[in-house]
Amino acid sequence: MRDDVVEIAHRWIGTPYQHQASCEGAGVDCLGLVRGIWREVVGHEPEKIPAYTPDWSEPAKDEYLLAALARVLMPIEKYQRGDVLAFRMKTGGVAKHLAIVSALGKTPKIIHAYSGRGVVETPLSPDWERRIAGAFRFPDRSK
Repeated sequence: MRDDVVEIAHRWIGTPYQHQASCEGAGVDCLGLVRGIWREVVGHEPEKIPAYTPDWSEPAKDEYLLAALARVLMPIEKYQRGDVLAFRMKTGGVAKHLAIVSALGKTPKIIHAYSGRGVVETPLSPDWERRIAGAFRFPDRSK
């Protein structure tokens, strides 16, 4: 299934950024990208997504995104291709950005929806790596 996740994520590259959207080719944010991939590899979305602001739950310091990911995805220790990474955008901040691991090895890469750039594939640089707040795997579709 990991190859399917990466293949689907590659298809979304070039989709413009749109806060709270999840429509391939039309508009998407980082959560919307993960939701769109979920719909293809797992099926119906497991939870209704409430409206959210770009700062997520930062003012309250509530790890809402990490808690939601842990409810529907499988938390993992070591990530591989096709896994979902959650990032803190600043030290001490809540996790509020998501990406799909698209390549490992000498030049690891992630695919993510980035404000002002849309869905792109970028290196998983040391700067991004130090911001990882959690790693998750899509559940097996046969379960």
